[in-house]
Amino acid sequence: MTEDPVASDPSHPTPGPVVGVALMSQDFSAATVTALRHRLTAAVTGAGLTGDAGYDFVLAVHELVTNAVRHGGGHGHLDLRRQDDVLICEVTDRGAAAAGSLPVRLPAADVAGGRGLWLAHQLAEGLILARGLHGLTATVTACLSPAETSAGIPATARRHDEPDGPVADGEQ
Repeated sequence: MTEDPVASDPSHPTPGPVVGVALMSQDFSAATVTALRHRLTAAVTGAGLTGDAGYDFVLAVHELVTNAVRHGGGHGHLDLRRQDDVLICEVTDRGAAAAGSLPVRLPAADVAGGRGLWLAHQLAEGLILARGLHGLTATVTACLSPAETSAGIPATARRHDEPDGPVADGEQ
């Protein structure tokens, strides 16, 4: 068997799991939700996500925490980490895994509740739901620095029907 020269070359390290920098890891229950939100706000702000983007991210995580308390066994665990320029927050509960899919849609106006996952999806830049043997993990993400186009306009400020770069003469 021939050894892979790239894998054994110290200048080409073997990729491993990407963990990032842990910013916060805490168990929570209904009694600690408010204190958790204050601590999360401080950690998110300290990581550099401020203003409306920081507020939206904290609110998205708060919705996931509230769901874990209400529907996931009354308690859970929150992990916040930074990986490069992305904040990643995982909220895990130990509730019974419900059969079927989880609705990430806005319920009818006359329905009380049921908006937590939809809100988290709207307020964060990404939402992933993973069902495991012992409950559910909901992960939300937020970019710390907005992606910019070649024209210098943040991607989030462009309309979806606009091109990614400058328009060439004669194109619209």
